Amino acid sequence: MQKLPNLTIDRFLEDGFDLRRQLAEFLVLTEKELEYQLLSSTDSLAGIHPGNFNLEQVGTFYENTVGINHLLELAAWHLSGSSNYIADTLRLQASFARGQHLDFGGGIATHALAAAALPEVENVWFVDLNPHNRAFAKSRAEQLGLESKLYCSRDLDDPRLPKRFDTIVCLDVLEHLNNPSNQLEIFAQRMGSHSAIILNWHFFKGFTGEYPFHFDDLGLVEYFFKTVQHKFIEIFHPYLITARAYRLNELK
Repeated sequence: MQKLPNLTIDRFLEDGFDLRRQLAEFLVLTEKELEYQLLSSTDSLAGIHPGNFNLEQVGTFYENTVGINHLLELAAWHLSGSSNYIADTLRLQASFARGQHLDFGGGIATHALAAAALPEVENVWFVDLNPHNRAFAKSRAEQLGLESKLYCSRDLDDPRLPKRFDTIVCLDVLEHLNNPSNQLEIFAQRMGSHSAIILNWHFFKGFTGEYPFHFDDLGLVEYFFKTVQHKFIEIFHPYLITARAYRLNELK
């Protein structure tokens, strides 16, 4: 039996699962160069936003335009004062993750790696449009000895992916989609009666416009909440975070 790495919450809080070293190596940067880029990462990412999105071009923007900027912005967030919040999302994930596990829009792969290190999880399917994110996730998995459990893919149409997932995690993604309700419908189709899904969202452009890449249309948000209520039943969890856990609503 494969010996899994011990990716504990304490280890995440200590070094983000060795995130700084791994990212510097992946981007071919010195430690000093990386720290400088991390400091300006949020402004750099916001700076490449084209303004008002053409909704048909959202996928292209995240796949081709964002480049490594998203890696840097996410790394800065994971290594900053937000680490305690992220640690609770890892605790929440660990209480549900098992079997075939989907990490949709997995970014720098922190949650995917933590899930892959759990003995209850058979495979982690890391889905992300950005090729740099997928490459970094694969690199991190190899360095941590998890490459046999983590599979990277561009989208859910990949025929290698299972028809049903036992757990789905989609964190800090839905607010970037021009039709998040449709994504919930797709998730529901890929869940079984005993599956669980963990979601969060932030349909807000920021108090000073620092998140221009978030959608906040009132009609979109209202329809999203109606879809959540129709498709899912919330499962209580004790963590004081924005992430929520759900199962399918089989009473509708």
